[in-house]
Amino acid sequence: MTAAPTTLNRPARKNPTKNLLKTRELGIVLALALLIAYTAIDNSRFLSGQSIRDNLLNTAILAVMATGQAIVVITRNIDLSVGSVLGISAFTVATMMSSNPGLPMIVAILVGLAVGAVAGLVNGVLVRFGKVPALVVTLGTLYIYRGITYSWAGGSQVNADELPRHFLTFANDSLLGIPWLVLIALVVVGAGSLMMRNYKVGRELYAMGSSPAAAELAGIKVARNLLTAFVLSGALAGLAGVLYAARFGTVDAAAGSGYELNVVAAVVVGGVAVFGGSGTVWGAALGALLLTVIGSALAVLDINQFWQQAIVGALIILAICADRLVAVRIARSLRKRDAHV
Repeated sequence: MTAAPTTLNRPARKNPTKNLLKTRELGIVLALALLIAYTAIDNSRFLSGQSIRDNLLNTAILAVMATGQAIVVITRNIDLSVGSVLGISAFTVATMMSSNPGLPMIVAILVGLAVGAVAGLVNGVLVRFGKVPALVVTLGTLYIYRGITYSWAGGSQVNADELPRHFLTFANDSLLGIPWLVLIALVVVGAGSLMMRNYKVGRELYAMGSSPAAAELAGIKVARNLLTAFVLSGALAGLAGVLYAARFGTVDAAAGSGYELNVVAAVVVGGVAVFGGSGTVWGAALGALLLTVIGSALAVLDINQFWQQAIVGALIILAICADRLVAVRIARSLRKRDAHV
């Protein structure tokens, strides 16, 4: 008679979710490679040093925002206010630096983080304690924050010639040949990934997204973690506002308009499930890179830029469909695995 398998001789269980996420991220890398190759064949200037630098700088701003958004979406929520938070942060910092040109760059960064964190805290409080869906809350604050910025600006803007030189050159300065904006984005994405993968708070955020009710029963401090997720999303959108102001120089009340669509698209296309509990920060960063390269490639290929929004919308729909297929495959895989145990 064959002995029943024990926990010692039973083969190790594979995690189907991780395998499918790796496949999804590998697919993004492959799509990027094909897109870059096709565009470069059509126009070799696409791989010029300046073109690569511009793509990386634009990706840096989007990737910083996507990191915070990914953390919120993993908890089965969403933050649609990030574009407006970028706008109010960019205008705040630009106004401050034009009035106080002697302030160091670190002060601008800290102020941007603080403005964004306050906006994120408001979102989190309304979602958690107001018992209002995040979609509704952040859609409302999207307009509120933008309205505050328009009211404050009063139709005016901060021009590049009003900003101190050290602030404007920050976007083009580099360390060991790597632009500061790209280095900041790498640090943000790396720190976010480390937190979600290796620390208790990250595991709790995933648990909340997988099953909010079960997370409550397990003793997870859902309110604290939810506030943390929204504050992080707001703070990183505020940081992106500082990077935006430094990169583009001229800032008005419309800064960051429409960014929320690209941020959500980057997160969803990057493999973060809109139903929560699954996905990685690195995947969201890859999604940000893909969307940036798509926009740049459309310009090089002389395709109307209005198609970019249609492509982004199509990618969101495809990504959501892919999430549902992944969920079905995981459920089947788990049933088969349990049947053989």
